[in-house]
Amino acid sequence: MSGLVLKLAPRERVLINGAVIENGDRRSRLSIITPNANILRLRDAIHPEEVNTPTRRVCYIVQLVLSGDTDKDEARMQLLRGIEQLSQVFTDDDSRRQLSAATDAVVSDQFYQALKALRTLLPREERLLASASGHTS
Repeated sequence: MSGLVLKLAPRERVLINGAVIENGDRRSRLSIITPNANILRLRDAIHPEEVNTPTRRVCYIVQLVLSGDTDKDEARMQLLRGIEQLSQVFTDDDSRRQLSAATDAVVSDQFYQALKALRTLLPREERLLASASGHTS
């Protein structure tokens, strides 16, 4: 595997193995070649007060693994249970593919890839919750 390539905007911050790194004044590309490095784009981070839906809860657990705030082995079962619960709601083919990709990523300790797959469900969840509460967007 060639690793992960991060394309960073000017002044964008990223957390890599617990260290916050800020890009300079220009766009740049970083190639992460260390396998299983824990990486989190801070612009994508979910803050604790924003953890108010099932999908956000599962994303947040992955985020805690990536930030080094929880042990991956302790989080793995919680994540797999959470993904299973999400599969009860997200039944369309594309969502199923994303949940399957997230499951595979968690099982193989690819937590950044798991977060990437799970984040695709956030807008879908928002639409489902809006329609369930009678508000359409």
